[in-house]
Amino acid sequence: MRYTNTKQLVIDADVAQAAGSETATHPRAVNCRDFLIVVRSQNHKLVMTNKISDEWKQHQSRFARRWRLSMDARKKVDRIILPNNTGIKDKITNTTDNENDIDTMHKDIHLIEAALETDKTIISLDETVRMLYAQVSQQVGEIRNIIWVNPERTTEEQPITWLKNGALPEVHRQLSAYQPVK
Repeated sequence: MRYTNTKQLVIDADVAQAAGSETATHPRAVNCRDFLIVVRSQNHKLVMTNKISDEWKQHQSRFARRWRLSMDARKKVDRIILPNNTGIKDKITNTTDNENDIDTMHKDIHLIEAALETDKTIISLDETVRMLYAQVSQQVGEIRNIIWVNPERTTEEQPITWLKNGALPEVHRQLSAYQPVK
C-alpha cells in the first residue's frame, strides 16, 4: 500500500510516558497508545532530535519503547539536527515579561524548533504550553501555522480520525486558531 500523506510528527515525551500497554484501561493511557498505533499503521514518521530522543529515553513507557523500536525497524524515524540558533527562542522570549511563562515555553522550545524544520506538526498532551504558544503565535509569525494535536482530546480534536485522513494541516489545528476548552 502506498501512503501519499505521510507526515513527520514531533511527538512529545509526555505522550510516550502516558502510552499504556495493551491491557491499560485509563483513558489517557489508552488514547496515547491508540494514537501511536495509528501513527505507525498510517505510515507517518516520528521526528527525533537529540533532546527529544533523550526525553523519550528518560520518560517512555514500556509500550512506547517497543513502539519506537518498531518505528526504527520500519525506518520511520527521522533524526534531525537543529540549526544552532534559529532566533525563535529570542522572539518568543521577547513577547512577555512573565518569567514563569517564558520558563514554561523554553522547556518545550525544542518541539517548536523541530516542528519548524519538518512538517510543522506537534503532538503533545501539554495544554498549558500550547495555550502560551498560541498566545505568542499572534506576535511570532513563524509559529502561527504550527499544527498542535492532543491525543487526549478525543471529542474536540478527533486525533485518530485526523491521522487516518492524512494528518492534514487544517487551519483549526494551528496554534493561531487554538481555543482552550472552557
